[in-house]
Amino acid sequence: MLDRRHLLVGTVAMTLASRAVAQASTIRIGMLQDASGPYSHLGGRLSLECARQAILELPESSGFKVDLISADHHNNPDTGLAIAREWLAGGVDAIMEFNNSAIALAANNLIRDTDRVMLANNVGSAALSGRFCTPNMTHWTFDTSMLARVLGNALCDQGGDSWFFIRADYVFGRDLRDDTAAVVRLRGGKVVGEVALPVGSTDYAGALLEAQASGAKVVALALAGSDLLNCIKQAGEFGLMQTQKVAALIIYPQNVRALGLAAVQGTYLTESFYWDLNDRTRAFTSRVRARTSGMPPHMGAAGAYSSVRHYLKAVTALGPVEAKRSGRAVVAQMKQIPVEDDVLNHASIRADGRVVSDVYLFEAKTPAQSQGEWDLYNLRATLGPDRAWRPMSEGGCSLVHA
Repeated sequence: MLDRRHLLVGTVAMTLASRAVAQASTIRIGMLQDASGPYSHLGGRLSLECARQAILELPESSGFKVDLISADHHNNPDTGLAIAREWLAGGVDAIMEFNNSAIALAANNLIRDTDRVMLANNVGSAALSGRFCTPNMTHWTFDTSMLARVLGNALCDQGGDSWFFIRADYVFGRDLRDDTAAVVRLRGGKVVGEVALPVGSTDYAGALLEAQASGAKVVALALAGSDLLNCIKQAGEFGLMQTQKVAALIIYPQNVRALGLAAVQGTYLTESFYWDLNDRTRAFTSRVRARTSGMPPHMGAAGAYSSVRHYLKAVTALGPVEAKRSGRAVVAQMKQIPVEDDVLNHASIRADGRVVSDVYLFEAKTPAQSQGEWDLYNLRATLGPDRAWRPMSEGGCSLVHA
């Protein structure tokens, strides 16, 4: 007969074993983002709810559970890197979102060295799938090269052969300026000047006066978040739209709605996802809108859904134990599986980690054309993956073999 001590030891052993099984069958994802700063509305709650939607759609037959945690990096690379280190040491299997190119680049090698998975989303720097590519990284939705290739060509087609840039003074703004300027010069145009301003600037008067004096046909705003909103508002006060074409090189529906179509009408912009594009995008939007106070996802938030959904498909294919053992193996599996969802069209993951898909050129509607609060864009062109994204041969990624 077993005595009480043996029963207790056996119970403890069974408890520890069940905990080990639970840990081995739980995938942990950390969403590192700007949750309260100037770019919070470009990710924040929208991205979180879209990622949760992907988890909700995971079939029960997958054989594992998913924990999603989130943290605010406050746009501070040191803070972001400290959070990433803590998460990876604590068993987080994938880190996603980032909302900030500098933080994504800082975390990139750390995630590679610990053999976890990086689902970069709402990150502009094309260098992630270029010279800083790793076998543990995937990059979703957009990058500066795509924005430049699609929008730069469109504005040059309209006669915009001289450009002045007002840009954010960090990696994203610089890369967006460089990539767009390269397109403009390739088309025979020229860059006549630029001003770089720190994140969180509120006074754009000096930059706008300099842009006005330059005589450039296009004043390109390589800004995002509240920086973009403040600059466009002040550009209207200076009357720039009446004498020059002001182009937002990256702008979301939330930005357009906040500014109003009267201010933004006629502006060209580039998106890889728009909620009202087709039946599938509308179906996806209807699934998440109940938890976002009726706000439709933008391409960044939709990318959070697409990246998590595809990541979990790869985990299912490998099994959670192997997936937790090697993030590199998960990313290799992700590259083999077609990206199929209600968000991206004709999508796949290339050898360099870049997720490519169809990309759309839109023109902001006039107030008279809009039929509702979020009815904002007219579709003007669709560019397939081969035309919209930088060729792998030009990125400098060590994973790409000639």
